[in-house]
Amino acid sequence: MFSNIVVGTDGSETAKLAVSLAADLAKKHGAVLHLVNAYKTPSGRTGVVQAGPTGVAAQETSAEAFKAVSKKILAEAARATSEVKVETHSERGAPADVVISVAEETGAEVIVVGSKGMQGARRIIGSVPNSIAHRAPCHVLIAKTA
Repeated sequence: MFSNIVVGTDGSETAKLAVSLAADLAKKHGAVLHLVNAYKTPSGRTGVVQAGPTGVAAQETSAEAFKAVSKKILAEAARATSEVKVETHSERGAPADVVISVAEETGAEVIVVGSKGMQGARRIIGSVPNSIAHRAPCHVLIAKTA
């Protein structure tokens, strides 16, 4: 039923739950699991910028530093999903846009997202899972992570 499954991760504990569910689906269907991490590049402001739960210090805010953190997050997620074929996608951009883009490029039949941000004020002002659920080119499975 599924040959390509996309799941986004920022390395957080809730994202790990979504990745685990996506990996179980991929194993069950013999599908390729596409792990996705979106990162932002420096904006010229100082401070710490997030590329997942691990921040990048202001003095290290080159595009290469952000991409390196992104790849590290993906490598860790890939190690946890060793029983399935995995492809990683480290892309610059807004998380929902990047996940949707990868789903379109790979012909994914399903995107797995965590439920964090699907309730309360974040649901109203916009969250990554909510944006994906409304704009996805395929099925969306919302994993109970929050």
